[in-house]
Amino acid sequence: MRNVLVIAYYFPPLGLSGVQRTLKFIKYLPSFGWKPTVLTVEPRAYFAHDATLMEDLDSLGIDVIRTRSIDPLHVFRKKGTVPMPNEATYKLLTVLNQAVFIPDSKVGWKRYAVRKGTELLREGSFQAIFATAPPYTDFLIARDLKKHFNIPLVLDYRDAWLANPLHRYITPFHHMMHRRLEDSVLREADAVVTINRTIKELILTRYRRLTYNDITIIPQGYDANDFARVAPRTSRRMRITYAGTFYHNRTPRYMIEAFRRFLDRVPGAAEKSELCFVGQFRDENLSLLRKHRLEKNVVVTGYLPHKDAVAYLAGSDVLWMMLGGDKGDEMISTGKLFEYLGARKPILGCVPPGEARTIIEESGAGFITDPADVDAITKTLEHLFSLYQRNALPAPGEDFVQQYERKALTGHLAYLLSNLLSIGDEIAGAVQTAPPAARNEDPVTGSAGN
Repeated sequence: MRNVLVIAYYFPPLGLSGVQRTLKFIKYLPSFGWKPTVLTVEPRAYFAHDATLMEDLDSLGIDVIRTRSIDPLHVFRKKGTVPMPNEATYKLLTVLNQAVFIPDSKVGWKRYAVRKGTELLREGSFQAIFATAPPYTDFLIARDLKKHFNIPLVLDYRDAWLANPLHRYITPFHHMMHRRLEDSVLREADAVVTINRTIKELILTRYRRLTYNDITIIPQGYDANDFARVAPRTSRRMRITYAGTFYHNRTPRYMIEAFRRFLDRVPGAAEKSELCFVGQFRDENLSLLRKHRLEKNVVVTGYLPHKDAVAYLAGSDVLWMMLGGDKGDEMISTGKLFEYLGARKPILGCVPPGEARTIIEESGAGFITDPADVDAITKTLEHLFSLYQRNALPAPGEDFVQQYERKALTGHLAYLLSNLLSIGDEIAGAVQTAPPAARNEDPVTGSAGN
C-alpha cells in the first residue's frame, strides 16, 4: 500500500457537488494499492451538509485530518447549514470575494493546511500528493508542500482556473496575479488531471511548455454502488427530475414556463406528469411555480442526502439538465450529468454546444434544446410524454454508461500515480481499458498521449 496525501477543502460533511469526485476517488484508491490521507477543514457553516457521505469510508480506515481556516465561512462556523442567498446577493458576494481574495476566499486556510501538511509528510511515509480544485487555494498548499518535500504532485482540475466562467477579474492586476499563481503551481506539478478535453486544451494553449502527455483526462462519473441500493419505483405519473442548485445563469424559468404550456396543451398531461426539483430551491424560484399555477404538478424536495437524491434519479422517467449558454459554459461537464447516466434514464438537455451537449448526444438517449427556447422545450416535453405513454422511453447505451463508473475511473488515477513512481505496471492489470473520454488522443493527429 502506497500513501497519498489528498488536499481538499470541500469534503464531507459539506455537501453539494464539489465533494463527490474527491470522495469517490478516496473510496476506491485502496482497491488499487493507494491509501489516502485527507487534509481538509474543520466542520463549518455551509449551504448544505450530508453526514451520510462518510459512510462510504467508515470501513476503510481512512484518516481525515481537519484544520482550522480563517475564511468567510469561518465567521458562521457555529450556524451549521445556512440558507443560500438570493441570486442578486449571491452574485454581489461572489464579486466582492473575487475582488478581495486571491486566488479565492479560502486562501485563509493555506497557512494552517501547509503547517499540518508539513507535519504529516515529516511523520509519515507518503509517496505522492493529490490536490483538487476549486478552490485553487488547494493547489497553492500542494505547491508549497511539493517544494519542501519534493514528492510527486498531481493537480486535479474540476473546473478551469483562469477561464472559469464563474470568475470575474476586477482589474488587469487580478488577472495577472491569477495567471502567475497558476503558472507557479503547474511548474511544480508532476502530472495534471482535468475532467474534459476543453479544459485540457485551454491549459495547453496558455502554457506552451506543457505537452499533450502532461495532462490526463479523467472525467466525472457515477458510483454503481449508489444505484444498487435503490428500490424500484412504481408510479402513474411521468416524473421529470432536476438535481442540483440553480445559480449564476442556470434558472428553472424556461422549463417552468414550458411545463405549464405542455400541461395546458396535452390532454391528460396534468394528471400524469410531475416536475421534481431535488436540491436547493430559492424563494424567487418558488414564486415562479406559484405564478404558473404549478403547485399540484411540482415536487420540491430541498437538499437531500446523496443516497436519497440518487433514489430520486433512479425513480424518475426523464432527467433534466440546464446550462445558461454564457461564454465558458461549453467547458462545463458537471458531475450531475454522469449520475444521470448512472441512473440509465433519458436526458433532456437544455444546454449550449459544448462538452455537456456532446455527452448527452452520444449517450443514445438525449433530447437537446437551446437553454432558453421555451417552444422547443415544450415540444420536447410533448414528445417525451408520448414515448412515456407507449412505454418507449429510451435508455443510454450500456457500454457508454459503464465507461464513467467511479471505480474504473479511480483505477486510471491510481495508474497515473503509480507511473510517477515507475511502478505503473504493478496495477495495470487491475485497470480496465481507458474510456474514450479519458484517453489522451490528440484531436488533430489522433496520436495517443498515454
